[in-house]
Amino acid sequence: MRAVLMAGGSGTRLRPLTCNLPKPMVPVLNRPIAEHIINLLKRHGIHEIIATLHYLPDVMRDYFQDGRDFGVNLNYAVEEEQPLGTAGCVKNIEEMLDDTFLVISGDSIADFNLQDAIAFHRAKKSKATLILTRVPNPLEFGVVITDQENRIQRFLEKPSTSEIFSDTVNTGTYILEPEVLKYLPQDEECDFSKDLFPQLLDMGEPMYGYIADAYWCDVGHLEAYREAHYSALEKEVELQFPYREIDQGVWIGENTYIHPTAIVESPVLIGSNCRIGERAKILAGTIIGDNVTIGDDAELHRPIIWNGVIVGEESSLSACIIARGTRIDRRSQILEGAVIGSLCNIGEESQINIGVRVWPNKRIEPGAMLNINLIWGNIAHSNLFGQRGVTGLANIDITPEFAVKLGAAYGSTLKSGSSVVVSRDQRTVSRMVSRSLIAGLMSVGIDVQNLEAAAIPISRTMTPKLGVSGGIHVRLHPDRHDYMLIEFFDTNGINISKAKEKKIEGAYFKEDLRRVQAIDIGDMSYPAQVVDTYRKTFETQLNLEAIRNSDTKIVIDYVYSVSGAILPQLLAKFGCDAVVLNASLRQRAISNIERENLLSQLGHVVEALKANFGVQVSANGELLILVDESGIQIRGEELTALMVNTILTAHPRGTVVVPMNTSSAVEQIARRHDGKVIRTKVNPSALMETSQNTANVVLGGSGDMGFIFPKLHPGFDAMFTIAKLIEMLTVQERSLTQVKSELPMVCHKSITLRCPSKTKGSLMRYLIETESPEKLELIDGVKIKENHTDNWVLILPDGGEPLVHIYANSDSREWVDEHLQVYRDKVQSFIIQQHSL
Repeated sequence: MRAVLMAGGSGTRLRPLTCNLPKPMVPVLNRPIAEHIINLLKRHGIHEIIATLHYLPDVMRDYFQDGRDFGVNLNYAVEEEQPLGTAGCVKNIEEMLDDTFLVISGDSIADFNLQDAIAFHRAKKSKATLILTRVPNPLEFGVVITDQENRIQRFLEKPSTSEIFSDTVNTGTYILEPEVLKYLPQDEECDFSKDLFPQLLDMGEPMYGYIADAYWCDVGHLEAYREAHYSALEKEVELQFPYREIDQGVWIGENTYIHPTAIVESPVLIGSNCRIGERAKILAGTIIGDNVTIGDDAELHRPIIWNGVIVGEESSLSACIIARGTRIDRRSQILEGAVIGSLCNIGEESQINIGVRVWPNKRIEPGAMLNINLIWGNIAHSNLFGQRGVTGLANIDITPEFAVKLGAAYGSTLKSGSSVVVSRDQRTVSRMVSRSLIAGLMSVGIDVQNLEAAAIPISRTMTPKLGVSGGIHVRLHPDRHDYMLIEFFDTNGINISKAKEKKIEGAYFKEDLRRVQAIDIGDMSYPAQVVDTYRKTFETQLNLEAIRNSDTKIVIDYVYSVSGAILPQLLAKFGCDAVVLNASLRQRAISNIERENLLSQLGHVVEALKANFGVQVSANGELLILVDESGIQIRGEELTALMVNTILTAHPRGTVVVPMNTSSAVEQIARRHDGKVIRTKVNPSALMETSQNTANVVLGGSGDMGFIFPKLHPGFDAMFTIAKLIEMLTVQERSLTQVKSELPMVCHKSITLRCPSKTKGSLMRYLIETESPEKLELIDGVKIKENHTDNWVLILPDGGEPLVHIYANSDSREWVDEHLQVYRDKVQSFIIQQHSL
């Protein structure tokens, strides 16, 4: 059998270690990762290997040559012009694969029983077998679910937290029959997980998952790289050590001298031709490469030191990574998680603080204290995007320097000369951050259409009308008053896809930021008649005659949180009487308690003025809560049902789009009007995309997120919702109280439990395995439904916090209370059990 070793990656998340080294050649136990993979293949009788190369191919070819010295026959296939992806590079060597073959990733450490996996593949007569494993946190991997026969049913590549439905993941090792390659295009970039495997699943080809009970570590980032070393030293994984074990847990190479006064704790690995000075302390977990010098009185607490490093006297290194040829002068300190690239010079008595990365060939002056990465950027974050855009504490996480780099990273993913809309709320901090974003965009050659302070529905309307490549909106977070939220739109005004978010993150973390000449720096302009354009679009979607004849009086509370309170002007033009409260923006955000107090006041004003209804608008024009003519609040599930009932009365046989956790009242209402309900994942992007891309959608969203009218623009719009509601109530000759009286009586409750992020995947798998498959719906989280009823329970991991939400829905309050308690106990028991392991 032949094996294909995919060794083309540049290892961007291992920077600065891989600036001049392909990831498969990064050393683990002083030998390249690829060498450990070759040893694994060889142990299982696979000696014919084809390595696919792209990034710095000569490094691997020079080291392994024809493979003879390593006991294998090694050939190479180089992707000369552009990377072809995991599947495309294998398609490229199709003529060399005439029998069952194995594909293995070049950037992981594992000790799979490959012969057992191959036997499983043949016994199942599988066309494609994926070697799977179970991990505590599956967010960075492709999640896979199999049936009782281990046939693959579903998978999702790198899910968000709320999308996790299993902790069983794809390891990037596959056993394939050559005929599956016929499904792949020639000379085009394509991926096994994103392109080939979904196609095989759709075609009904036999595809199985072999769940390996063995060690596996995807060495995809620096923390995993360190953990792979520590696991190897503890013998949690079967790897071939390059040196003799002179004592239990102590491996030392040839011609190495250790002074008798030095302390060496096990487990530890020290390479050949090393010199360890007097009173040096080499503590457990330390890895030292070949030709390394450790000075007198130096202390090494679990660092990973590559070949040719010099560590000065009295220096201290703690759980850091020091790349090839770096010199660390006396009394220097390098703290936990720091990474020093190759051929650096760390000056005497300098300090590299926790998590700081220094790129290759840098010099740190004596006595310097380095708190930020030594490139042009700031400290690296683990990720940028959460469930909804980029969030962080105002002026602590979201700082001007952060925003400049974020703007440059986004702009670098667009073509130079592209144009982008930028808008914000009226807060001073939002003005500061938006200006920094604009500076970053312009620095990479992006033109900016600056809408300045504008309600977010106006920004979404203007984005496609201005013909730009995308947009950014900056505002205080609607739910956390000390946080900021930065949202990115595509050319249609819809929140960008996860794939686009990953591209921006890649540019940010790699520091892969375009720099243009002064003459090509972007321009900034201020579009004219923005409000007028929004108003005209607004008017095209309304029955203006009905509104003019409505004689409606409403009270609008802006809660000091909407830029440009333009709705009263629009309604006044149509003859409506709009009383406005709290329209000016405060410089400080109000708390949730203050907002609730204002809502109570709104109810009293509506009653006193005998208004038709009141509305509280927040989140810079996206969210609303209604107050009926009696001053009673309408929000959440009741508001969703009211809007669905009103819109389907106006548009029978229409389609509404709601999130998975919405009550079944919407289906009951839709049945009355011969309408259709589509449920999506519980996130704004999914609602926007489905509402925009599905025919005959008349309403999208929910009371908790806001409402979408796809013919207007793709986002949530509280202002248009109010005007549309006036129109529909007038035409239907109903009040809010009358509409409420028609709503179905559905009991819908929820509870929230704390759940560690690393437990979410295993919890979802546990629920899937312990529930009847015919009752399951896996659009988002795990939904357990009773057939032919509106009874269901939804267990949904939170998209950002270490929480899990449980929803129960039924016409029967007793059923809801009983099942909410049953699943609360079930989930809590599992979380406690996992915590105790």
